[in-house]
Amino acid sequence: MNVIPIIVTIGLILLDQGTKLWALSSLKPIHNTTVVEGFLDLTFVENRGVAFGMFSGQRWFILVLTGLIAGALVYFYRTLPKKAEYTPVRVSLLLVLSGAIGNIIDRVFRGYVVDFFEFTFFDWPVFNVADIYVVVGVILLTFLILFVVKDDELSMKKKKDE
Repeated sequence: MNVIPIIVTIGLILLDQGTKLWALSSLKPIHNTTVVEGFLDLTFVENRGVAFGMFSGQRWFILVLTGLIAGALVYFYRTLPKKAEYTPVRVSLLLVLSGAIGNIIDRVFRGYVVDFFEFTFFDWPVFNVADIYVVVGVILLTFLILFVVKDDELSMKKKKDE
């Protein structure tokens, strides 16, 4: 078993949780501060839903759904061919997994996700570091699937395993 992905995932989760602890202790009392006028504010939000506030108040549904997604990510990670060219795919899966776990931790222990980054130059939901991991991971994975990874390489792996 390779321990590096576990260490990377734990490190990413700790970074996410550290920023959320900072937001809880420093930002929650003041609610909002401007970082770059007209561009970025730090605004404390208790997000009880998922993206764009969907499923707000559906804590157990969100936990189960996120847990299933995390399990699927681990499964896909473990079934990828062990070739170096799949490293970017692995990185994207670890990013999404780390983000999912970071937000699961919030939901389990706080009942809500701590969000605090707010772009002020356009209307966009407030987000956190875990959300950045998920978005970057999904964009990277989408790019890799559409333009880099060849479907026949994955199907050959399946044939070898059967």
